[in-house]
Amino acid sequence: MTATQVVAEATTRPTGLGQIGVSVGDLAAMTAFYRDAVALPFLFAAPGMSFFDVGGVRLMLSEPSKGAEHRHGSILYLNVDDIAAAHAAMVGRGVRFEGKPHVVHRAPGLELWMAFFEDPEGNLLALMSEVKVG
Repeated sequence: MTATQVVAEATTRPTGLGQIGVSVGDLAAMTAFYRDAVALPFLFAAPGMSFFDVGGVRLMLSEPSKGAEHRHGSILYLNVDDIAAAHAAMVGRGVRFEGKPHVVHRAPGLELWMAFFEDPEGNLLALMSEVKVG
């Protein structure tokens, strides 16, 4: 492997677990459970979602997407530094994505980009990258 290949691989490899998503049937009840009974720090809510902090990893509770009601497992969100490069590298290794990397959330000075894919057994995963803007 050349030095250029080593650097390219390092910039496209996941750097950690950024978020775990759990599909829930009753968002209000599950939000109350994780906030009040489990005592996880509540971060914020968005339509159909609640977010908590679990030692620096976000836990997202969400209502299932239309057409994905059968998925009640967890979704692993893998942090990458350069989502476009990581996406291209994984496509080159045979991974099929549901779409191209795209912005899912904007906040002052930050955009959250994601790209979703499945493992060979149908488990949903995502690449995620927080991009500073402005």
